[in-house]
Amino acid sequence: MAEFIMDDDQKQIRETIQRFAQNEFREIARECDEENDLPSDLLDKVWKLDFCSNIIPEKYRGHGMSRSVLNSLIMAEEFAWGDVSLTIGSLSPLLMMIPLLEFGTEEQKEELLSRFCSDKFFPATVAMMEPRITFSPFTLHTTVDISNDTMIINGTKCMVPLADRAEHVLVYATTAKGSGTASVEAIIVDKDTPGMIVGEREKNMGFRPLPLYPVVFKDCEVPWSKRLGGDRGIDYTRIINLSRANFCSMAVGVARASYAYALNYAKERHAFGEPIASRQAVAFMLAEAAMEIEAMRLLAWRAAWRLDRQEDATRDSTLAKMYCADQIMKITDYGVQILGGHGYIRDHPVEMWFRNGRGFATMEGQAIG
Repeated sequence: MAEFIMDDDQKQIRETIQRFAQNEFREIARECDEENDLPSDLLDKVWKLDFCSNIIPEKYRGHGMSRSVLNSLIMAEEFAWGDVSLTIGSLSPLLMMIPLLEFGTEEQKEELLSRFCSDKFFPATVAMMEPRITFSPFTLHTTVDISNDTMIINGTKCMVPLADRAEHVLVYATTAKGSGTASVEAIIVDKDTPGMIVGEREKNMGFRPLPLYPVVFKDCEVPWSKRLGGDRGIDYTRIINLSRANFCSMAVGVARASYAYALNYAKERHAFGEPIASRQAVAFMLAEAAMEIEAMRLLAWRAAWRLDRQEDATRDSTLAKMYCADQIMKITDYGVQILGGHGYIRDHPVEMWFRNGRGFATMEGQAIG
């Protein structure tokens, strides 16, 4: 029976990341949201925490530390507590690096993994989402035609983080529409490859500091050697499960931020001679938010526990994703409600957390660990 109790190393990870998130993310989150800006110097600061190179084996110039999905969830929650947009932008290299670690051929690892161990932020990203109302990561419309020595990609992706500067884009495409996960391939497309066209930056309700772009593939030809995993290919379902578990932890971080702010406000704000926290309607919202945050975290951690044991976590990650997407909207809405009129103005961060919280229901495949 699993016990979800953090050991000393995990507590240290949480404390370290929380201090960083408080001092670096929280201080600039509002300004970055207003300016739609992801500062390059911040990316380098996060990079110096060695979150990438720590889990890369020594033979590829990494530090060779053991990798734990649960540890990555703890880290993702604390980063997102600081700011989720800055988190996704800062951790975007993992979108390519983790699938490469898990499924890459020896030649692909030798060629690429050392690039994630440099002193400067190395931009890499993933292209999974597609601009369709009925989009599902399990029914991709972007196609790849494979011949003996080349692959040709056609289709349109959206919400691709840092696509404007990424040195490599990991593209998920299907060899046969409607054939499910077995037909999905992951292809490494290098920057400036002919046929890959990065569009104008998207304008979204939330995640405003995070540069998200549409990317069009028009007869984009890449060599067979860029097929992640070579002849073996990838376990696409595991990639989705990893992504969903980490995204759920980010939702927990945002929910915690909104709840804590609303709680402090409710204790300090007086009306009719008493704190509004003593009012039943407010107290019930705060109590419900606190309970749901614990439930969200437990669902995400259970999925991570199975993933760390190399078990099928599809059911667990799907339940966590559905539950967390619903609860983050409710909890951040409670934050706005508890602050009343103040919740709707930008003097307080709850409206920003509400806008970001709404995005968790729509984004898929933008977090992995």
